[in-house]
Amino acid sequence: MKHKDITLAIEDLTVSFDGFKAVDSLNFYLDQNELHVVIGPNGAGKTTVLDLICGKTKSTEGSIKFKDKELTNLAEHEIVQAGVGRKFQTPSIYENLSVYENLEISFPRGRGVFSSIAFKCDEEVDSRIKEVAKEIFLEEFLEMESALLSHGQKQWLEIGMLLIQDPELLMLDEPVAGMSVKEREQTAELLNRICVGRSVLVIEHDMDFVERIAHKVTVLHQGKILAEGDMKTVQNDPKVIEVYLGH
Repeated sequence: MKHKDITLAIEDLTVSFDGFKAVDSLNFYLDQNELHVVIGPNGAGKTTVLDLICGKTKSTEGSIKFKDKELTNLAEHEIVQAGVGRKFQTPSIYENLSVYENLEISFPRGRGVFSSIAFKCDEEVDSRIKEVAKEIFLEEFLEMESALLSHGQKQWLEIGMLLIQDPELLMLDEPVAGMSVKEREQTAELLNRICVGRSVLVIEHDMDFVERIAHKVTVLHQGKILAEGDMKTVQNDPKVIEVYLGH
């Protein structure tokens, strides 16, 4: 299947752990500017799929192409450099640094040893930090030590640390877990904004939240796709109701 607007093409992807197929001959496509949510019961293989895309886990067989570039043979840092950003379930921010400093060290120019020595926080960086902080609802908190942020704000900061690198594919694992109702609403608004100009892949359990953000939903079950389509189609699918929504 070839299509000019596909950002990510996963074909016949399989990974076995001691003979158990966590992901089983998966075929999955993500379009440009698409906000795609993967749902499914625990143990369905959702996080494993993200691990495979970002290179944390190596596949047993199959192909993962990001803009026609094969990712399965690349190291994790090469996949990041190719334009893939990932946020894990627990926020990994530098708690002892301010919000501003967290965003500053994530700015892509400061990656290598030499570039970080030569790296100066000039106007371009400063304005980009402020722009991202505004986007993630933290413009009033730039000077605050990150440890003092609420759980939801820490989640936003980590999304901001990815956004400042301007990835073309952004992957988020349960971004609203532990958030207040208001923070969930704001996160839905944030994700609906950031999928303009990039593809966003989200794993989530909160069905109300999924309904607010998903262009397309894929239901995984035992490492295979059980159903795919818009939220309404998936919600009304008898197989999905049986294995997932009915519980």
